[in-house]
Amino acid sequence: MEVIILAGGLGTRLRSVVSEVPKCMAPIAGKPFLWYLLKYLMRYDVTKVILSVGYLREAIYKWIDEVKNDFPFDFEYAIEEEPLGTGGAIKLALDKTAGDNVLVLNGDTFFDVDIDVLYHSHIIGKKAITIALKPMKKFERYGTVSVDGNDGTVVSFNEKQFCEEGLINGGIYLISHKTSIFEKLPRKFSFETSVLEPQCLQQNLLGIVQDGYFIDIGIPDDYAKANEEFKTLFK
Repeated sequence: MEVIILAGGLGTRLRSVVSEVPKCMAPIAGKPFLWYLLKYLMRYDVTKVILSVGYLREAIYKWIDEVKNDFPFDFEYAIEEEPLGTGGAIKLALDKTAGDNVLVLNGDTFFDVDIDVLYHSHIIGKKAITIALKPMKKFERYGTVSVDGNDGTVVSFNEKQFCEEGLINGGIYLISHKTSIFEKLPRKFSFETSVLEPQCLQQNLLGIVQDGYFIDIGIPDDYAKANEEFKTLFK
């Protein structure tokens, strides 16, 4: 299994507390956030991790060189010389992969998804992309995702507003690499608007609900929350 970790974001919302390293290297309970993502991937049969890097990437290179022998997979980099958007970053990183199905994670989000279940569902579902969905209550920071109750096909992405409960996009994807969905897209584009929304209209997205631990460290409040919760989650 090949995994892309999107680690090239500018982290503008987090700069009040973390400014000298990229978001994935933000210290959480004494270790870079990226360490927790890599430890999580060790539970599964991952053979290769492609780090999509850009902003302050030298910090990532240095740290990976120090710890790479602690992990059982190969590392490679997809380098954004300029910001390419989420879609452009994924497209660039996919060029470094060889398999039919590639897992994509956000470098600032931890979502404890059962990757084996996600992978199996993706193969059976035969959609271009499978999305891990997280059920949440009383939130307004995220848009919601609606799915067909019969087969899990994603039917719509809904704007951010206060919700008593709903499903959100958890930022973990399985992408069928051999599809043509990226071929005609430019170097810079949004994965959400240029890929997910059109594929949704074509009923080519599968949503799999997972209710594992979820946190996005992209804002100071949740960064502080992760610093406390990871002390017990990762003893």
